[in-house]
Amino acid sequence: MKNSLQLERLIYLCDTIPSLLTELSETELSYKPLPDKWSKKEILGHLIDSATCNHQRFVRAQFETLPTIVYDQNNWNAFSHYQLMDCKQLILFWSTYNRHLVELIHFIDLENLEKRCLTGGGEQHTIAWLFNDYVTHLEYHLRQILKY
Repeated sequence: MKNSLQLERLIYLCDTIPSLLTELSETELSYKPLPDKWSKKEILGHLIDSATCNHQRFVRAQFETLPTIVYDQNNWNAFSHYQLMDCKQLILFWSTYNRHLVELIHFIDLENLEKRCLTGGGEQHTIAWLFNDYVTHLEYHLRQILKY
């Protein structure tokens, strides 16, 4: 991959974050600061949704001509019911899904990394850009959860 730094960064996160998340209690992960604000558990759910959405982008952009893949984060979170789910299951799923994305990105041909996808607001981005943005977005929200 052209920017192996972000790929290495995602591998590092997959190796280190799950154990940090499991140190947090169910109460701490479930606490909602305000009724309309996400709990840490819901932020983790948002990261799972982001992985899901970007997985489609990384795959479909390779064989479809400019696929449009948008994401309504609030409805995805609400209707996925992350607040009601077991924290351990969410942490395991987050970790497994991101390890899958590491493998996927690793095998994408270099020329396919330049293929494009339409996202919200009609913006076009390459797979390479989307992946780098995905990891940056992931780290932003992990900092919210872990306060590091």
